[in-house]
Amino acid sequence: MTLQPPTSIQPRNIPAQVAFQRGELNLIMSLYGRMVAADEWRDYGISLLRDMAVFSIFRRTAEHPLYRIEKCPKLRAKQKEYALIGADGQVLKRGHDLKSVLRVLERKLIRVVN
Repeated sequence: MTLQPPTSIQPRNIPAQVAFQRGELNLIMSLYGRMVAADEWRDYGISLLRDMAVFSIFRRTAEHPLYRIEKCPKLRAKQKEYALIGADGQVLKRGHDLKSVLRVLERKLIRVVN
């Protein structure tokens, strides 16, 4: 009797983890770079989990994140795939389009010049 290795338990169409695609990261990193240049943000972290991907933005490295940009494909049909979460855990914006979710942070770049 020969033993065969166990087959994968996961269905083939479900990825092992959720990740940001290249275009999504380009949008996020473009905003991040401008905010670093404006001296608003200083660090970031990326978490790739089984059910969601999270881009955390920090003012200082040792602090809790100021914002979290979450991608959760399971919520695509119900609550929308992307979410912007504030430091206190409050959902600031949800959307099907990452660009529209990031507009909330884009407004912070606009300052009145005297």
